[in-house]
Amino acid sequence: MNGNLLLGLGRHMLPVPRPVWQRQVASGEQGNRAALGFMTDDHHRVRDFAVVELPRAGASLPPELFAERLGLPLARVKAILDELEQHMTFLFRNTAGAVTWAYPVTVDPTPHRITFSTGERIYAA
Repeated sequence: MNGNLLLGLGRHMLPVPRPVWQRQVASGEQGNRAALGFMTDDHHRVRDFAVVELPRAGASLPPELFAERLGLPLARVKAILDELEQHMTFLFRNTAGAVTWAYPVTVDPTPHRITFSTGERIYAA
């Protein structure tokens, strides 16, 4: 790869100077780090579990399942789910408190369906 970036405007492709796009990438990285700075290892474990298990289960995931499978106290799981949802970062729960959506997958019907190499099928957010 030559490191050039081209910006398409209509039928024209315009080169973007390297310092300009590198500055934009760096500022995006800093913003992502700041937005995710609240997350502990347990936050990542809970979020990752949701993304992996939603396609396997094909149904919403109650907090008790997270606690059991991850070996975390139920109160801790509920607090983590609250924080992840409040930050509008990665997941959404139904009125019963079960996770139905963890980016990029959801058990709620959407126009988008994905199939994993393992055969699991689920809606995509």
